[in-house]
Amino acid sequence: MRLPVVAPLLLVLFAACSRTPEPTASASAPATPAASTVPAAAPSAAQPTLQVTTLDGAAYDLAQQRGKWVIVNYWATWCGPCLKEMPELSALAAMRQHIAVIGLAYEDTSEDDLRAFLAKRPVAYPVARVDVYSPPKDFGAPRGLPTTWLIRPDGAVARKYTGPVTARMLEEDIASFGGPKAG
Repeated sequence: MRLPVVAPLLLVLFAACSRTPEPTASASAPATPAASTVPAAAPSAAQPTLQVTTLDGAAYDLAQQRGKWVIVNYWATWCGPCLKEMPELSALAAMRQHIAVIGLAYEDTSEDDLRAFLAKRPVAYPVARVDVYSPPKDFGAPRGLPTTWLIRPDGAVARKYTGPVTARMLEEDIASFGGPKAG
């Protein structure tokens, strides 16, 4: 019977699949239990660029957000965890002057359909539709949704999250990277 040989092999495979990548900025940064993190090298530039047109027709340039912490959030209308985190991201954008949020709708749908969706689920931050076949080069295609990047005030990536985030998690990470602590 091969079971005694196969069982240890299965344990090794399952252990390898459950590893959480290291945080991006420093070894002393706290782990984020609700979302996995990946190295800051995920975007192709140390200071990634992002220039999109939002659903309201405005030009959005990540470089114009210098001096603020920026949350770049890939989401989709069909993604339950994305919809759950949107109110918290909206509250951060509305209540924290040192934080800016940009939502990037990552799905193959029309801008009119996105506007209709957001009329029923409004947010306090700009949203742009991302072409799933040609996503912004410095951010690329997400491996899962939601995917969120925390960008430092100097424009560098502090952390990338794959999976849902919370306002508390983001504010704790901002504080751990030297930003203001939530009151």
